[in-house]
Amino acid sequence: MKRDWTQPTEEKLVDYEVRAGVALIRLQDPPANAYSYPMFRQIDDAILRARFDREVHVVVITGAGEKMFCAGANIEMLKEVDPYFKYYFCLHANETLLRLENTPKLVIAALNGHCVGGGLEIALAADIRVARRGAGKIGLPEVALGVLPGTGGTQRLARLLGKAKALELMVEGRVMDFEEAERIGLVNRVIEASDSAAFLEEVIAFARQFVPPARAAKAVGAIKRAVHSGLEASLEGGLALERELQQQLFESSDAREGFAAFLEKRSPAFQGR
Repeated sequence: MKRDWTQPTEEKLVDYEVRAGVALIRLQDPPANAYSYPMFRQIDDAILRARFDREVHVVVITGAGEKMFCAGANIEMLKEVDPYFKYYFCLHANETLLRLENTPKLVIAALNGHCVGGGLEIALAADIRVARRGAGKIGLPEVALGVLPGTGGTQRLARLLGKAKALELMVEGRVMDFEEAERIGLVNRVIEASDSAAFLEEVIAFARQFVPPARAAKAVGAIKRAVHSGLEASLEGGLALERELQQQLFESSDAREGFAAFLEKRSPAFQGR
């Protein structure tokens, strides 16, 4: 019997937990952690949980296992469903990743293994990409299947690397190791770790530097919004947004604490408010 890909499932395809202010979203459909519509429904739900949780200040998204962050869309699903479903599947995936990108909390993609195709498109919707050294390849090879990166890849990669470089990588369908990806700015940093579990602990430790009391999470969220929304507007419009966000921060508890700590020559204790 063929699986009904159009319906949600009770199977747990996404694991969600919170660790001291950091929400961990783990894709788990081994061996490839390839995503389907049922998985994206669960990703969407996890993003909303993190968004509404006042105690969550940073989101980390990763894959289960040692080999794959995510290999992209589930090819079995794409083979079985019709073009009508495929269109709305891509639309829902776009909406979900926009929700991730628009959430005013820092999002870190922890690349524990291969990050290709739609897997990279998920990672591109994160604010920071951290990879485990020697753990895999990264790229958008969809052209080899006769299609394009259809979950935001053509748009986000061009915005990140510039039009010429993004076009080169996509039309060649080239994948590279994480070290090269770091050199061209596709990955923010590469971490040495013995296995995926050790790597994840390193990433969570990195994420915690953006959690109160160490960091003003409200300001981090405002910076994220200013950058994402401002770059899509004119310079004048972006500056107007920046001013409005700054005024909101001036009235925040964290700003009062930050200025007081500076004048008193002590470390601030932020609350994220």
